[in-house]
Amino acid sequence: MRVVSGIQPTGNLHLGNYLGAIRNWVRMQDELVTTGGECLFFLADLHAISQPHVPAELAANTREMAAALVACGIDPAKSILFNQAQVPAHAELQWLLNGTARMGWLNRMTQWKDKAGKNREGQSVALFTYPVLQAADVLLYQATHVPVGEDQKQHLELARDIAQAFNSAFGTKGFTDSQGHEVPGRDIFTQPDPIIPPEAARIMSLRDGSAKMSKSDPSEMSRINLADDADTIMQKVRKAKTDPEPLPSEMAGLEGRTEAANLVGIYAAMAGMKPDAVLAQFAGQGFGAFKPALGELLVEQLAPIAARFNALRHDGEALDAILAQGSARARHLAAPTLAAAYAALGLVRG
Repeated sequence: MRVVSGIQPTGNLHLGNYLGAIRNWVRMQDELVTTGGECLFFLADLHAISQPHVPAELAANTREMAAALVACGIDPAKSILFNQAQVPAHAELQWLLNGTARMGWLNRMTQWKDKAGKNREGQSVALFTYPVLQAADVLLYQATHVPVGEDQKQHLELARDIAQAFNSAFGTKGFTDSQGHEVPGRDIFTQPDPIIPPEAARIMSLRDGSAKMSKSDPSEMSRINLADDADTIMQKVRKAKTDPEPLPSEMAGLEGRTEAANLVGIYAAMAGMKPDAVLAQFAGQGFGAFKPALGELLVEQLAPIAARFNALRHDGEALDAILAQGSARARHLAAPTLAAAYAALGLVRG
């Protein structure tokens, strides 16, 4: 089993990133290392240039994201942690796959429609072909599984379609030899299966229970950043938007109370409990009692991450060494697949 997943180096990781994806990465890493499986986690800096960006900020954010992932528990000794730009095979394979991908497939991508909006003609080609690079990201390593959220399912399906079309067109065909033995064909790419994390928490803004927690929100009070200190976390939780009603004894009682449901969901995710179990514990109490308990839980679990992150983020030499080592391992793993794709297409390489 080989798991591959990436994250854009946007900087400022927050609680939503941690509970929605990174914590599950750490769990998969620790489970697979005991069963002989393998995890590759990459910083998608090539994806980041599909939209306007500031080069110096991208470089700084790439190192900062590496620091955050290590602080959260991604262990470079257990997983391969790297950034795309140090593995040119990602861009090379994307170009090779562009001959198989179809305009109609990419035009149907809902994220392309959402990000491009009405100004499609003004968008970069990179934004349009972004899903082909995503396909290259996973097919390059013969990934068997890819963790995906609801918003990325369509892109993984596209990767599978591209793999199937490429294998059909350029893979070797099965045949029967002169002794009557069946010789199977050889596919160039593995078609990866999705992993839908069972506890992928959807964390909403502390100021608006209908909007996802996001670094793009202009209000710092809308999110818990992984670098926040204890006082800041307690202040943000204390000022989080709620309502005057007491907590019910079960989730059905929170229908229509989006901010209250969000805070209960955060507590449940951090404590490893079911939301109904949290409500059973705090039933009848108001947020004057619940918020301090939530704040203390967050501080207890996030303080070690913040301490490690703040120590690592200023050690550029150590971060560069981690990424260089991971990228070297990734290049080694990618080489056979890239060579097979070149050969299958009839491209001559020295």
